[in-house]
Amino acid sequence: MSSGKSGGRGRRIVLWRHGQTAWNLERRFQGSTDIELTGTGVAQARRAARLLAGLRPDAIIASDLRRATATAAELAVVTGLPVTTHAELRETYAGVWQGLTHDEIIERHGEEYAAWKRGEPVRRGGGELETEVADRAAPVVLDQAGKLPDDGTLVVVSHGGTIRTTIGRLLQLESRSWEALGGLTNCCWSVLGEGARGWRLLEHNAGTLPEPVLGDDD
Repeated sequence: MSSGKSGGRGRRIVLWRHGQTAWNLERRFQGSTDIELTGTGVAQARRAARLLAGLRPDAIIASDLRRATATAAELAVVTGLPVTTHAELRETYAGVWQGLTHDEIIERHGEEYAAWKRGEPVRRGGGELETEVADRAAPVVLDQAGKLPDDGTLVVVSHGGTIRTTIGRLLQLESRSWEALGGLTNCCWSVLGEGARGWRLLEHNAGTLPEPVLGDDD
């Protein structure tokens, strides 16, 4: 997939997962359910925002679910940037899985869960395929990245599953390999950088600012 406008080298996309919610603590599948941050989640967002402000972002976009908009609002406070929300950046809709705990999902939908973990295309709980999530989220991210100046930075505040599928799509990985990217901790982020051959994963599940990589092929 195209990385955006030609000549815009050096742009970065920071994909930032929202802060903690009560359902995160309970290991309950949230999906598109609109759950608020806990007090700890707000504190996580505030801390991370102070760090991410050091990257001097040019734009902030977010899922329109409250846990994402509240997280993005903390970065808006310290940068003075507006937040543009997009429903396309919501978490995967997972039908009857939503609201269930991890153990309940395995107990009630064990075969479906195992197939998903093997990388098979599964409509978890009768919901969206991961490729469908990427179909809606990745174009929004690319469109907004395309508006950045050279060496500009876009912060995308979204959800663990949506971020993973978006990264997989932007890196042009096969969908069955997306699970290999692993999860994101609450309020941690991944960084994609633009190079001559498209987008490259620079940081994954980070909680500190990226350091220059020297001799990464050694």
